[in-house]
Amino acid sequence: MGATLFLVRHGETEWSAVGKHTGTTDLPLTPAGEATARALAPVLADEHFDLVLSSPRLRARRTAALAGFGEATVEGDLAEWDYGDYEGLTTPQIREQVPGWTIWSHPVPGGESAEDVAGRLDRVVARVRATEGRALVFAHGHSLRVLAARWLGLPVPDGRIFDLDTATYSVLGDDRGQPVVQRWNVTATP
Repeated sequence: MGATLFLVRHGETEWSAVGKHTGTTDLPLTPAGEATARALAPVLADEHFDLVLSSPRLRARRTAALAGFGEATVEGDLAEWDYGDYEGLTTPQIREQVPGWTIWSHPVPGGESAEDVAGRLDRVVARVRATEGRALVFAHGHSLRVLAARWLGLPVPDGRIFDLDTATYSVLGDDRGQPVVQRWNVTATP
C-alpha cells in the first residue's frame, strides 16, 4: 500500500498576498488567511494521520492549529526555502537585476541552494515513507512544491510544475509502487 502524504500550504500572509518571497521572515496570517485555514478543519477532521508535522514558521504552525492540528510536531526540514538577499522581494523586483530569474533556475545569493533544499525535503520523504501510514505536513509554497517533486523522484527544478495556492491541500501517494499525485491544490471553502 505505501505511505500517503497530505500537504497543506499555510494560509495567506501580508507578503504572500502580494507575491513577496517569504522564507525566514515570520509573518502572521491575515484575517482571510485565518478564515481559509479554519475551512481546512472539517475537510481534514475525518482523516486519520500517523504523523503530523509543521514547519517551525508561525504561519504554518497557526494554519495547523486552525485546521485542528495544534499538536503537530515542529520539523525544521519543512521550513521555506531561505531566499537570502531576495527575502521580501517579488519576482519582478528580482528580475530588474537578474532578467529571467526564477527560484527553479537561478542561484539565491545569501540563501539556500536547490541541493540544500532537496536534502532537507528528502529527509521528510524518508521519514514519511518509514511510517508506511498517513502523514500530514503544514508548510510553504516552494518547500511543498519541492517536497512533491522529491516524493515523485523528480529533480528540484521540476517543482515549478506544481502551482500551489495558500490554504490548499494536496495528497501524494503510491499506486502499485509508483509514487503519484492523488489530489493537487484543493481549496476548502470558508
